[in-house]
Amino acid sequence: MSALQVVHHIANRVRFHDSFIPKDCDAQKLEEELLKLEGVLSARVNPRAKSIVLSYENTGIETLKRKIEKIDVHAYKKPQTFESSCDVGLEEKPSIAGVIRASSAMSIEPFISDDRAKFALTSVATAPLLVEGTKELFKEGLTSKVLEATAVGVSLARKDYLAANITNTMLELGEYIEETTVHRSDTLIKELAKPNIEETWIEVEVNGKKVEKLVKTSTLSVGDIVIVGAGDTISVDGHIIYGDASVNQVSMTGEAEPVKKSRGDRVISGTVVEEGRIKIWAEQVGEDTATARIKEYIKSSLSEKSAIGLKATKLADSLVPVTLGLAGFAYLINRDFESVASVLQADYSCALKLATPVAFKSSISQAGKNGVMIKGAKALEALSHVDTFVFDKTGTLTHGELEVVSINSFDEEWSEEDILNLSASAEEHYFHPVAQAVMRAAKDRGFVHMHHDEVEFIIAHGVKTVVNGKEVVIGSRHFLEDDEKISFTKYTKQIDACLKEGKAILYVGYDGKLLGTIGMVDKLRENAKTMIQRLKSLGVKEVVMLTGDIELKANVLASELGIDRVYANMLPTSKAGVIKELQKEGKKVAFVGDGINDAPALMSANVGISMQKGADIAKATADIGLLKDDIEAVCDVKELANKTMKRIKSNFYATVGINSGILLGATMGVFSPIATAVLHNGTTIGLLLNSVKRVNLEGAKG
Repeated sequence: MSALQVVHHIANRVRFHDSFIPKDCDAQKLEEELLKLEGVLSARVNPRAKSIVLSYENTGIETLKRKIEKIDVHAYKKPQTFESSCDVGLEEKPSIAGVIRASSAMSIEPFISDDRAKFALTSVATAPLLVEGTKELFKEGLTSKVLEATAVGVSLARKDYLAANITNTMLELGEYIEETTVHRSDTLIKELAKPNIEETWIEVEVNGKKVEKLVKTSTLSVGDIVIVGAGDTISVDGHIIYGDASVNQVSMTGEAEPVKKSRGDRVISGTVVEEGRIKIWAEQVGEDTATARIKEYIKSSLSEKSAIGLKATKLADSLVPVTLGLAGFAYLINRDFESVASVLQADYSCALKLATPVAFKSSISQAGKNGVMIKGAKALEALSHVDTFVFDKTGTLTHGELEVVSINSFDEEWSEEDILNLSASAEEHYFHPVAQAVMRAAKDRGFVHMHHDEVEFIIAHGVKTVVNGKEVVIGSRHFLEDDEKISFTKYTKQIDACLKEGKAILYVGYDGKLLGTIGMVDKLRENAKTMIQRLKSLGVKEVVMLTGDIELKANVLASELGIDRVYANMLPTSKAGVIKELQKEGKKVAFVGDGINDAPALMSANVGISMQKGADIAKATADIGLLKDDIEAVCDVKELANKTMKRIKSNFYATVGINSGILLGATMGVFSPIATAVLHNGTTIGLLLNSVKRVNLEGAKG
């Protein structure tokens, strides 16, 4: 059986599963190789899911499959670990030495009278560009760098040292601006990489006694009890099992205000305890923590090229021969080398190649600092084209946190508070969402602990214990009625009434009888309606909701929120099918989800967006991850994508329009080499500065 299998196919788009893709595959390099295949328009590789998604034209799936099978995917393994490559990147700071060298020569040259001294000074200042251009000519052929070196070389040959130095200075300045922008974007990695938590306190048992021990963070295992005090950085992802603390999450969510965390709350690595002391049950350690995963996401996102970026680069290089042709034409009509030098000073390449990636990097960095992780320029570009948003209701449009809203007692001797306290006492050491909802409600009402024997946890059913010598069973209806043989006959009407109201029900049995029920609901997010309205103002044509609710209840909620289409009574396995159905209608789809069963839909969508509290696999497969629990961040990133692409397009039109005018003027002999150099490179620098500007989000908070 072939390692490469077709998993999904719609018009001009196919997803393959390749079992040979290594986990440490360099996705960007493999994507670049796939883009070289004839007919391939875009490529996306997900090493975790071992998937390859291609958009194509003028070719067939079987032809593509044969070509992909010839590619040795193992040749694209990353040569080093993320940590080492990350560290190297962080040490490479932009150097202003080139700007100083070039500008010094430009300033000094007019005051030197001897031609040999002028030639020597200018040659030394421009040598790096000339050498680099020569190397690139033999390695890659005619490129923009070759054209730049040729322009400076011609000026040197003509003894027009001022033109050569002005060109060199402006090229160095443009390159420095680009490098500075990239470095500023990479500071996001620094924030997440520091501090490097080398040692961690854990709780261990020695001779029957619990003691604290300082260990290397790299030796931590799932299930360890990690102790974190005031001023310390949390080194694991997990749940608090003891204590209260004020936790600063700014490095992960962008929220400056510390958040109060207590028993049962989830905490993530990279956040800092400002006050208090807590014990954490470690769920993810080492490379599985949120910090480690996000480092990898940022690293790949800052280096990934978008489809429009690749097109700009190819277009820029393809226009180099046009510039050379115009230089020859200028000589024919003007019969002098000054007009040739003028034409060579101007081309489309610099602005086309630099402005697009710089704009993407700036926007990705801006999003990261605002609590939204975009995994690459391609994700941002794809989101700008999205016209349909699909939301899985639970955990996205709702908080994903159950809240106790009703308690029914079926025994006069037991009050509502008694039933709640009994349930909370039995479930206080259980991290299931239902148990956490019961604990929160009990604490709000003044929790009184009831003494009980050891609790038995029955997976997917509930809990068992003994209170006052009588058995207590708490959990699902199936658990109590079918397994424990507790009769529900007398209370069917009350239970059905709760279910019709859309409540999730926890059943409480005591001494072989149904003692009562606890009704819970998942609260709708307060800003869900305004979020949907804002999406539509950003050009989204349709908003779709997927839910397991009955159709009547789903339609009421959809009407309240302004949702256009509803899929009710949904099975978890059917979500990806809905995405494919919408894509067949010609829609560009973004899917927002948070659960384990959302992963296929996140991968099938044009853009997958995972919620902050989502399952790890949902975060891993999504193109965009929210690092803060705010659904309106979806609007922020959509607006950012729209405005980034608008900026890139305006830069493109400005590049083509302005440089066409400059080239025409230079060809006709209107502009001197110096004037052409200033106009052309000044335009490039201006477009770079426009690309690094912060995108103003009208709907963003703060």
